[in-house]
Amino acid sequence: MKFLVIQTAFLGDVILATSAAEKLHQFFPTAEIDFLLRKGNESVFENHPYMHEVIVLDKKNNKWKNLFSIASTVRKNKYDYVINLHRFGSSGFITWRSGAKQKIGFDKNPLSFWYTKKIKHEIGNGKHETERNHQLIAHLTDTIPAKPKLYPSEKDFERIRIQNSEFRIQNKYICVAPASIWFTKQFPKEKWIELINSINENISVYLIGAENDLDLCEEIKRQTSTAKRPIQNLAGKFSVLQTAALMKDAKMNYVNDSAPMHIASAMNAPVTAIFCSTIPAFGFGPLSDNSKIIETKEKLDCRPCGLHGYKQCPEEHFKCALTIA
Repeated sequence: MKFLVIQTAFLGDVILATSAAEKLHQFFPTAEIDFLLRKGNESVFENHPYMHEVIVLDKKNNKWKNLFSIASTVRKNKYDYVINLHRFGSSGFITWRSGAKQKIGFDKNPLSFWYTKKIKHEIGNGKHETERNHQLIAHLTDTIPAKPKLYPSEKDFERIRIQNSEFRIQNKYICVAPASIWFTKQFPKEKWIELINSINENISVYLIGAENDLDLCEEIKRQTSTAKRPIQNLAGKFSVLQTAALMKDAKMNYVNDSAPMHIASAMNAPVTAIFCSTIPAFGFGPLSDNSKIIETKEKLDCRPCGLHGYKQCPEEHFKCALTIA
């Protein structure tokens, strides 16, 4: 039996989508499970123990040419099931052209009328994103969604041991991921500095993120009381799986409503998630056993202002973040 799971959205969406792959493997351990994602997210599945093939769609360069090429590749693979977690036209086209015996996805996809099975997609009905995704495969498995999961290698964990040794850490550190693609999802820099300065002085701090988060992390480091505690900027220095290994053994991981939160969930790592313009009721909250959510206690008519956030506060006051105590 051959499955293809499609999720060509952002990194956090791909990490949450691993829960569907986990469940399929539980029920069909000998099946071939492939995953189709956008270029840049393929490192999620490095050294994965049961992922058969990862198909990469380049959405930035020659998008349409690449789309038709990928659709042709998928069709040649002759899947029994194509399960499309993505809700937009490009993935709908690939699903339609797949020739799979069963084409399954959400009704919000504009090409869902070509699916053999489609499921109603609803935000804000109390379901977590992993539960929404699980609806697509519940008839093949059971009613209980799996948790997302990442598989850092022994080399990834060894890299963290070396890092901790160089930083002279003895099992006491926290990770802070201060950045987000969307401004209104991002806890303000001054608030991060205030939070770090309030933490026990005996605990070291790692600032983590992508390469383009380097300047923000450096500014936070510069304005934090480093004389009281060791603090190091690791933005852009670790891969996704190395970051996952680092977060796993942290005393706490402080994150926005963004990909690092989902990395923590996939490692069952302790996490404190700060929600600014978005709300946990959208279904993207943390899943770790040790999870905390921080959000404003003020009742704001403008919150939430959108599902994904904005490049700036539409009301120009950003109270959803600034009123978090």
